[in-house]
Amino acid sequence: MGTLPEPSTQVGREGLAAILAAPQQALVALDFDGTLADIVPDPEQARAHPEAVPALAALAPQVASVAIVTGRPAGVAVRYGGFAGVPGLEHLVVLGHYGAERWDAVTGTVHAPAPHPGIAAVRGELPGVLDAHGAWRGTWVEEKGQAVAVHTRRASDPQAAFEALRGPLAELASRHGLIVEPGRLVLELRPPGVDKGAALSEYVREIGARAVVYAGDDLGDLPAYTAVEKLRSDGVPGLLVCSGSAVPELAERADLLMDGPAQVALFVGELAAALRARG
Repeated sequence: MGTLPEPSTQVGREGLAAILAAPQQALVALDFDGTLADIVPDPEQARAHPEAVPALAALAPQVASVAIVTGRPAGVAVRYGGFAGVPGLEHLVVLGHYGAERWDAVTGTVHAPAPHPGIAAVRGELPGVLDAHGAWRGTWVEEKGQAVAVHTRRASDPQAAFEALRGPLAELASRHGLIVEPGRLVLELRPPGVDKGAALSEYVREIGARAVVYAGDDLGDLPAYTAVEKLRSDGVPGLLVCSGSAVPELAERADLLMDGPAQVALFVGELAAALRARG
């Protein structure tokens, strides 16, 4: 496999071998924040690692599809990633809001359903809930259209603020037919029944992929991991990549553990080079 790292598991090695043997049948899917872009204090300042887009552009023409699967709105991920108009990424797909939205490079348009009615209700009540629990100072509310996220990374004690808000935000979400998705110092209130696993599985079926790579870094990526494991049990080889080790639940299930977005970008570039070499 040349300079490619060797997966730590047999199923991971089989997944990588399947991708190398038949790349035209392979899907490479990646999360955005923490996987292609470094985690930063202000999520609005997140940008793809400088090596990520060139690596994806080198890989994409050689595989069935490259997809970004993110909790962000699809259009935001496209802007922050710098994915639009890049040679080699003419067929990139971005599945935003855990798959509720979709951006296709072919058309340059986003397709999205109307927001869940509970989102507007939660948005209106959030300031009072945060204030009542002494968590207004230092928290940051991110408007995501199809969801609302409360970040505690800027609080004086980020983890304590995160834990203090889990219960109240779960109660608020439940009252309005939503769920809370926890992440690294972020609690996202969003509609139920939408997750990265469902989005990934549906896209695999759509394109008929016969091998899958998925790379993620946070709790929201666990459903995608489960989807790949289910595909493996159904005879579709898969490779699970974890960016960083901050989330043990993910790192323990990964076939390859990468030290953050810089190494993920390097891996994508190495995979592209290995495929070119096989010609």
